Amino acid sequence: FPKDDKVRQQWEAALRRNSFTATPSSRLCSAHFIQEDFDRTGQTVRLRAGAVPSLFNLPAHLPMPVAAGESQPQTNLSEDPCQPVQERDSVPEPGADHSYALPTSPNDLWSRLGKAMARVESLEREKRNAKERERRARNIIRKLVEDLKGKNLINAELKQQLDLCLDKSKHM
Repeated sequence: FPKDDKVRQQWEAALRRNSFTATPSSRLCSAHFIQEDFDRTGQTVRLRAGAVPSLFNLPAHLPMPVAAGESQPQTNLSEDPCQPVQERDSVPEPGADHSYALPTSPNDLWSRLGKAMARVESLEREKRNAKERERRARNIIRKLVEDLKGKNLINAELKQQLDLCLDKSKHM
């Protein structure tokens, strides 16, 4: 969020969250800005001065923010204010527009935890299998070197190089 009070207030209004005040640690991701808001001329991508977030997946019943200096459109007061409000079929969940947001349902959260734990177990199994393959390969090489030594098919220089390779693989 910008440090300039006026621009920060514009950003806060664009979010359309009741009584939200940005703190120094508040962040907003780049998905909420149009491409023209970014300055890509240098190596670093920066927001242009005066850029205000405008891309949100917001419910239709929330009013659009009004830029400073613009007036609110007049509503027709002759309509009956007691008419029932039409219910909407789907209400977007808060945070559903970001893949890194936690699910709101405890069941969804447990499901996500279960998938993560299964992934951890799978990776641990792959690691264990890779270490076993490496250990078996090291044993095969060691037996081949012993066989070559037994048949006197190995000279001192080659023996030294092979021993060095075997010692390195032990420390990995």
